[in-house]
Amino acid sequence: MAFDERMLNGISVFAAVVDSGSFAAASEVLDMSPPGVSRAIARLEARLGIRLLDRTTRSVRLTDEGRRFHAQVLPLLAGLEEAAANAAQGATIVRGRLRVHMDPLFSRLVLAPRVGEFMAAYPQLEVELATRDQLGDIVADGFDLAVRFGEPPDSSLVARKLLETRILTVAAPSYLRRHGRPSQPQDLEGGAHVCIEFRDPATGRTFPWEFHRKRKRVAVKTSGRLIVNDGGTMHAACAAGYGIAQVMDVAAGPLVAGGQLIELFPDWPDERFPLYALYPSRHHPSAKVRAFLDFVVGLAAAV
Repeated sequence: MAFDERMLNGISVFAAVVDSGSFAAASEVLDMSPPGVSRAIARLEARLGIRLLDRTTRSVRLTDEGRRFHAQVLPLLAGLEEAAANAAQGATIVRGRLRVHMDPLFSRLVLAPRVGEFMAAYPQLEVELATRDQLGDIVADGFDLAVRFGEPPDSSLVARKLLETRILTVAAPSYLRRHGRPSQPQDLEGGAHVCIEFRDPATGRTFPWEFHRKRKRVAVKTSGRLIVNDGGTMHAACAAGYGIAQVMDVAAGPLVAGGQLIELFPDWPDERFPLYALYPSRHHPSAKVRAFLDFVVGLAAAV
């Protein structure tokens, strides 16, 4: 099968249909007629010998083969776009559209207050920040990179650690006045204290409560009745005095410093939780990805 200009054009049309969600929207983006878009997709499917899209009167949906093909060709198209821009401009230019899969907590508390600096530095760049609980398949979903808390899954993605934040066990002063302050981690077992559980979106299970001091680790079995999957909700419930929570210092540190939350076990200071940047290619990340990575690295270093 020969790779020629018509196939490249067909792939570009296919990518536009997937990104925009419909043939009509793609025709506007590409300045083509809807029948022209449909013919381009039909020719590409015929040359590949597979069906890429299931069409209905209202929408289009990727087939399994189409999803795999899209995941494979998207980085190649991005590389071709940058190569063409570099050849024409003689330099690497940060421009176009950047889609980032963001951890909700980091996005809200660390990135959002300073994202204006990044936007001002790159006026030719359009940025979409999507906050999601689960990583998913960032390539198939059309993301350029992801910024996520937790150890990365085994995959072909490049994983770059940005920071490690302490895990704190905290409660509000109002809670401690009502229930007393636990003197050791084991006091949290047996229902004597109200514990707020956090569900890990990757596993579907609640995070175990652990306490680390140098090489020593203690696991405590809690049985809280309130289970959340959003860090902001957990912080707010804890600060309101409902119960005890395990939180990340990067997020809850200001509340501890301001006295709204009290760290209960400062003598168990060594549990850490990592933040990673994940992206598809180690050898040829685009200029826009490199620029965003550098910016997030700077934010992480300042935390």
